[in-house]
Amino acid sequence: MARDYGPCDYDIRHNLNAQYVYQLPVKVQNHFLGYGLNGWQISGTAFWHSGVPFSVLSTPYSAGGNGIVQGSGPEFASVVPGVPLYAHHPIPGVTQAGTMQWLNPDAFVSTVDPSTEQCYGGDSPQHCQFGNLSRNSLRGPDFLWSDFYLTKWFSLTEHVKLRFEGQFFNVFNHPNFSLPSVVQAGIPGEASTQTGFGALTSTTSPPTGLLGVGLGGDSTPRMIAFQARLEF
Repeated sequence: MARDYGPCDYDIRHNLNAQYVYQLPVKVQNHFLGYGLNGWQISGTAFWHSGVPFSVLSTPYSAGGNGIVQGSGPEFASVVPGVPLYAHHPIPGVTQAGTMQWLNPDAFVSTVDPSTEQCYGGDSPQHCQFGNLSRNSLRGPDFLWSDFYLTKWFSLTEHVKLRFEGQFFNVFNHPNFSLPSVVQAGIPGEASTQTGFGALTSTTSPPTGLLGVGLGGDSTPRMIAFQARLEF
């Protein structure tokens, strides 16, 4: 029970949201030039929060289909003492092409050896023990997103204006990754049991976007749109 106690899945320890609006102080006296250059406004939003938690698990114990270590709930892995938990560089034999390494695979050991499907070190009470990790004891990458808008109103008549706006979603083209897709630990030093472990394989959706939140396309890099609308 103690190992099942930990942060909730949406626990975000640090969160910063900011908005800004600034009227550019351009005042061109010439009537024709001023019509196009005066009255521009810049605005934007910025979102940053620390990473959300996740768990590192052991490979499920099967013993040839004759039994399991834990009948329900997750089976957590163990941490190797003195080894850094995170590694942000490719690891031969572990990191797959097109992915980014996040966890250090040699920092975690599975209770069960994936190559034999038996307890690592042998099927005995000494080795078939639950891991020392607990629920959601690791953290994913931070999230950083910023939008930028460039806006101007053109007076057409006394009561009608044309609003022109350039919209730059994810203006700094910063990738935001989801949690690692493979979180079952292997055996330290045995790359064949660690393939793909702890790597970032996909991006996550932002709180704002051109296509609407959660529609997939907004997880792509920077998106730029221009719009014009009449206001009366």
